[in-house]
Amino acid sequence: MRPPLLEVPMSPVSADQIELTPAQTVELTRLARAGTTPQRLALRISIVLLAADGQSTRAIADRLSICVDTAAKWRRRWRATPGLSALGDQKRSGRPPRFTPVQVAQVKALACRPAAESGLPLSRWSAPELARQVITDGICVRISASTIRRWLSQEALKPWQHQSWIFITDPHFATKAQRVLDLYARQWDGTPLAADEFVISADEKTSIQARCRCHPSLPPGSARMMRVNHGYHRRGAVAYLAAYDVHRAKVFGRCEHTTGIVPFEALVTQVMTQEPYRSAKRVFWVVDNGSSHRGAKAIDRLAQQFPNAVMVHTPVHASWLNQVEIFFSIVQRKVLMPNDFTDTDVITRRLADFETRYNQTATPFKWKFTTTDLNDFLQRLDRHTDCPTAA
Repeated sequence: MRPPLLEVPMSPVSADQIELTPAQTVELTRLARAGTTPQRLALRISIVLLAADGQSTRAIADRLSICVDTAAKWRRRWRATPGLSALGDQKRSGRPPRFTPVQVAQVKALACRPAAESGLPLSRWSAPELARQVITDGICVRISASTIRRWLSQEALKPWQHQSWIFITDPHFATKAQRVLDLYARQWDGTPLAADEFVISADEKTSIQARCRCHPSLPPGSARMMRVNHGYHRRGAVAYLAAYDVHRAKVFGRCEHTTGIVPFEALVTQVMTQEPYRSAKRVFWVVDNGSSHRGAKAIDRLAQQFPNAVMVHTPVHASWLNQVEIFFSIVQRKVLMPNDFTDTDVITRRLADFETRYNQTATPFKWKFTTTDLNDFLQRLDRHTDCPTAA
C-alpha cells in the first residue's frame, strides 16, 4: 500500500502582490543599501521589495519588526502610484500661520523706512525696536524680535547696518576714470603701450604711529588668540610713500617724517633714476588729488624734472581707482596691525623688509573693473539721479 503524500506548507503569498520591472528592482535595491538613503525611506523600499518577492503583509511586518498597518500602508501606496514619489511623506497642514502675508509685508515696509519717520529718536532700526513699533502701530498684537529678524533675512534686509558713500562731484569723472582704466589695460589714447612704457601707481600712507605697548604682547596659544595690551605710549609717526608698477608688480617705497611736495618728488626720483624707467619712452604716474601732487602745477613739475614722466590724476574722491591702495591694505593687515612698535625706526625697517619680501613673489593684481563696468556704473547712477524724490 502506497503511503499518503505529505503536504508541504507553502509561504503565504499576498493576493495584492507587487510587480516590479528589472530596472525598478535594481534601483530600489541600490537605494535600500546606500548609506546616504534616509532610514525611513530605506524601510519603505524594503517593504516594497519584500512585497514584490511575494511576501504577505504579515510576513513583511514580522521580518522588519514593524506593525502590520505600516507594511500595508506603504504596500498600498506603491500599488496605487508605482514610483519613488509614492514612498515620500505627504504634505501636512502644520500649525496655522499666526501672521498674514499682509502683516509680513507691512513689517518689511516699516524696516525700509527711517525710524525718524515714525517719530522715534532713533538713527536706525534694531529688531527689538521694530517689534515694539509694530505693536504700537497696530500691525499685530504680539510679535518677537527673532520673528522679525527671520522675516527680514528672507529679503536680506539689515536696517541696523549702515554704509557711507560719496556722490560723484568731479564733472570730468568719466574721462579721468577712462584714462586710468585704459592704462591698466595697457592703452593710451586708443594706442597700445609699447614694451618700454610703464604704469606706476603712487600714493602716501600718512601718520603711521609707533605705539609702544605698556606690556609685552602675548603670542597665540592653544584656544587663545594673540593678545595685545590696550595701553600704549606714543613714540612718533612716519609717512609711507609707495610707487607700485602695475604690470610688473614691483613696489618702491620710502618713509618720511611728513608728506608733501618734497617727499613725493623724492619718491619719484627714487624710481625714475633706475632702470628700466630712466631710459623708458614714457612712465605714467597714476596719482590721486592729494596736496602733494594736485593739479596742473604737479604735472608741470614732474614733466620738468623727468621729461618721460606723465602724471595722470584719478577723479576727485576716487582713490579706489589707484591700485597702490590695494598694496596699502596688504601692508595694513600684514605689517602694521597690531601696532606694537618701540619707535619709528622699527616701522621703517619693517616696511623695507616687507617690500623686499613682497617683490620676490608678487604678481600683478587681477584688476576686474573695466571700462564696460564703468559705463554700466555711470548708467545706473544716472537712473538713480533721474528718479523723482519724495516730497
